[in-house]
Amino acid sequence: MPQKRIPEERLFELINPIEPLPFRSSERKKTIIEFADLYGVSINTVYRRLRERKKPKSLRRSDYGNPRSIEKKDLKKYCEVIAAIKIKSSNRKGHRLSTAEIIRILEIHGVDTPYGYLKPPKGMIKKSTII
Repeated sequence: MPQKRIPEERLFELINPIEPLPFRSSERKKTIIEFADLYGVSINTVYRRLRERKKPKSLRRSDYGNPRSIEKKDLKKYCEVIAAIKIKSSNRKGHRLSTAEIIRILEIHGVDTPYGYLKPPKGMIKKSTII
């Protein structure tokens, strides 16, 4: 038995009138029943096809802007410590330690802060995470 297909363009034409209506609206249900009868398919098929319609994918990750390796509050602490070390390490000419060097020093020796002693595990903080 050949499968009955609903043309994509007709499906998009159905979406426009039902989209602003609430999900439990009787008018919405009536429109979908009429559409199903017109194409000789079940109501469930119409709902399934509406669910399956392709939505545009986001160009960014769902966790864009959030660090993956460390929590945001901990990252903020490390950023504050690194900024403080940068300020303290500047000389008369304005030269200071690089971010990568400060991260290396933190991983090897750690530092005593108002938050307590901070010594991140090796590889947890990267220059690209801080900048």
